[in-house]
Parts: sequence; structure tokens; C-alpha cells
Amino acid sequence: MENLENQPAVRTSFKGILILLLTAFIWGTSFLAQRFGTDQGVAPFTFQAIRTLMGSFVLLPFIYIRHKIDKKNRSEDQELQHKKDNKKIWLYGSIVGLALCVATNLQQWAFVYEESAGKIAFITAMYMFLVPIIGLFFKKRVPLLTWISIILGFTGLYFLCIKTEGFGGINLGDILTLGCSLFFAIQILLLEKFSPQCDGIKLSCVEFFVSGMISLILMFIFENPDLMIIKNAMPSILYSGILSCGIAYTLQIVGQKYCEATIASLLMCMESVFALLAEGLVLHRIPGLWELLGCVIMLAAIIISQLKKK
Repeated sequence: MENLENQPAVRTSFKGILILLLTAFIWGTSFLAQRFGTDQGVAPFTFQAIRTLMGSFVLLPFIYIRHKIDKKNRSEDQELQHKKDNKKIWLYGSIVGLALCVATNLQQWAFVYEESAGKIAFITAMYMFLVPIIGLFFKKRVPLLTWISIILGFTGLYFLCIKTEGFGGINLGDILTLGCSLFFAIQILLLEKFSPQCDGIKLSCVEFFVSGMISLILMFIFENPDLMIIKNAMPSILYSGILSCGIAYTLQIVGQKYCEATIASLLMCMESVFALLAEGLVLHRIPGLWELLGCVIMLAAIIISQLKKK
């Protein structure tokens, strides 16, 4: 991998902010679907295998139609370059897909050992903090206002997810979620490097396919899939697979073309806010004072993260 210091800087634009906020909205609302699927007894590797492969297959018609349209207008030289670009997409997509596979499966397994979804959400969101820290090893400078926004966002997530219960004892679920957070941070940084060089939809499709195939192999090795359980949970899997994977992760790749990785990680942490709102609408749960305070602090963090441009 080339030194990130030599890569062109990604400038954050309003377009990137809107795309990544939409991404966070879809992830937040699909959190309920994942919760329902787990409660219905779908095993972790099984859920992730079906979900991510579904996300990959959803993108195939769009890729095929666009390929047919573009092929008519390409010269022979452009066609050769197109084939070279596809090889690059398979390489980059496999690398990012491996990181995504580890991250999503660690998170799914964390629910087996940790009952508090809020605690898992908080620890997962530490990728917001880990992205700039990992970036420091590649000599990526992080402005002071960005660090302030990260600390504020971290504080907002504490009030939003942990509230007054505290952390309690650390268990295996917490350790798995921390590992999940680390690999999500790696995935975000990899996308910052690869997405400007590739077709976003194709890169996303390969990422899901690689992640799904690895999860599928693990499913047959370590689990015994029950078709009846999968059938009963299919609405949750469909929602999570089509929207969260097929659409949202693709939006993440497109959005990160117009947004620096540290700011992108902060924007995507808004999924916790949208999850809270979705829970209130679907389960008729009114947010408490601590949760509302967390939403306000996170919004302030995002606004401050953009002040350095003014």
C-alpha cells in the first residue's frame, strides 16, 4: 500500500455530508431489523452471509445495465483500460471486503455475549476516534477543531447510548465489539484510499461478495442453518441486506469520495441518533433527557468539524 502521505487530500463537500448522513439514516433504521433477526434466532455468520450476499446481488442489475450502455461508447483502448480497472476493483474490493467481514461478524457475535445494544453501539462508534489515530501512523495531520469535534461526538455517544447505567464489567462481548470498531476504522481508511480510484458501485458489489462468501464458508463450518428460522426472519434480513448493505454501503463509498475520512466517520456515527428516532417511532419509545442531550452534542460536533473550512 502506498504511503497515505503521498495521496491527494480528499476535500469535504456539502454533497459528501448529505450522502453520508443518508447512509447513517439507513444504517440507523436497519439496526431494528438486525435486532429483530437476532431475536428470531438467526445465527451470526448466517445472518451476515445472507445479508451481505444479498447486498451484492442487488447491485448486479445496475452494473449490468450501465455496462451495456457504456460499452457502446467505448473505443478499443478504453475497453482495454476498462478491463484493467475491473482487475483493480477485484483487488481493492477483496481487501475492503475482508475488513468488512471481520468487522460485521465481530459485531454480530458481540450480541451473543452482551445484552446491552447501547453499550455495543457506543463501543462500535469508537471507530470515530480510531480513524484519526490510525491516520497518524501514516502522517495524516488532524486539525485541532476536528479533534474537538471527535471528543464532542464521543461524549454525545456516551449520553446517547450508555446514559446513566455505566459500563459495568467488561465481558467477551465488549472485547469483540472493540475489535469490530477497529476493523470498521480500517475499512473507512481503505475506502478513503481506494474509492477515488474505482467505480463506487462495482467496488461495493465486490466488497459485499467477498465478505458474504467468507461468512458463508464460516456459516457451514461453525453453524447449522435452519431454513424455517431464516424464512421467519426474512423480512428483517431483506431490509438489512437490500437497504443497509446494497444501498447504504454503496452510498458510503460514493460519499467518501467527497468527504475526508475523519469527518466521514463522525457523520456515519449519526446512525445512533437515527436508530434512537426509529426505535421511538416503531416501538413507541420516547427518548429520555440523556438521549436528547447526546443528539444535541453530536449535532454540535458535526457543525464544529466544518468550521475549519470557514
